[in-house]
Amino acid sequence: MKPEVLQLSPILIPEINARLSELFTIRRYFEQADKAAYVHEHGANIRGVITGGHTGISQALMAQLPNLEVVAVNGVGTDAVDLAYARDRGIRVTATIGALTEDVADLAIGLLIAVCRGLCTSDRYVRSGQWPQSPTPLAPLPLARQVSGMRIGIVGMGRVGRAVAVRAAAFGCPISYTDLQPMNDVSHTFVADLKQLARDSDALILAAAADKAEAIIDAQVLQALGKDGYLINVARGKLVNEEDLVAALKAGEIAGAALDVFVDEPNVPEALFANEQAVLQPHRASATLQTRTRMGEMVVASLLDSFAGKTPQGCVTG
Repeated sequence: MKPEVLQLSPILIPEINARLSELFTIRRYFEQADKAAYVHEHGANIRGVITGGHTGISQALMAQLPNLEVVAVNGVGTDAVDLAYARDRGIRVTATIGALTEDVADLAIGLLIAVCRGLCTSDRYVRSGQWPQSPTPLAPLPLARQVSGMRIGIVGMGRVGRAVAVRAAAFGCPISYTDLQPMNDVSHTFVADLKQLARDSDALILAAAADKAEAIIDAQVLQALGKDGYLINVARGKLVNEEDLVAALKAGEIAGAALDVFVDEPNVPEALFANEQAVLQPHRASATLQTRTRMGEMVVASLLDSFAGKTPQGCVTG
C-alpha cells in the first residue's frame, strides 16, 4: 500500500505530479471545499505533508495527523511551520535548500538593472505609443543610472548572497556585506553596522535567509542609503518597514527600490503602484521551469527518504 500524503499547495510541474502519484496516494487538501471533513476522513492515514513556504502548516493541522512523519516544504521558508512542535513529535521538516540559489541571485541582479536603467518605465513608454510622439525620443525619460561599478552592499552572505556577489563582481562592482559575523572564506569587505553598510553602498541588496525576519530596513537605514541609493529585496518582505520605504521613495530620500517580496503577500502597498522609481515582482524569484523541477525532485526525495527511515537532504529539524 502506498504511503498517503496530504498536499496543501499545488506543484506546477506535471512530471513531478506524475511522480508523486506514482509513488504515493496524494490527498489534495488544497482542492477541497470542506477541508475539515477531508482531514477527519483521511487524517489518521497521512504519513507525509507537501506544502509551500508561504502556506506552511499550522500546529492545529499537524495535531490532527497522528501518524505524520515528514513535512516537505516546496521552498526554503519554514517560518510558517511550527518547528518546535514538529521536533517534539519527531516530525521531520525539510526545505528545498540550495535549489533556488541561482535563480534568486539572477533576479536580484535583474531587478538591480531594471530599476537603475528604468527598464519597466521604458517598456511602458514604448507600449503606450508615446515614443513616436516625442520630437526628441529620449527627452521624456530621465537618464538612467549605470550599473557597472556600483558599490554593492549585500545583507546576508549565505548561499544567495554569495551568488549575488559573484554576479555583481562580473559587473566590476566593489562588494561589501553584513551578516551575524564575518565569513572567513569570503574576500569581500565585512561591515558590522547596517547603517554604515548603507552609507557605503550605491545599492543595498537583501539576501538574508531570515525566517523570523524583523524590519531591519527602516527610515534610518534608508536615509543612510541616500538619495542616489537603491534598495533590492529578494529575501523576506518583513525585513523592510514598508511605510518607511514608501515615505522614502515619495520624498526622494532614495533613488529607487526593486522588490520581489512584501510583508503581507499578495497585498502590496498601493502607494508603490504609480511610483516609477519602484520595480515590483509577485514573489517569483524561483519561478523557472528548471528550478521548480529541482524543487519538486527534492520534495519527492524527502518523502522517500523519510518513509525509508533516513534523514532527508534539507532537513531543518535535525
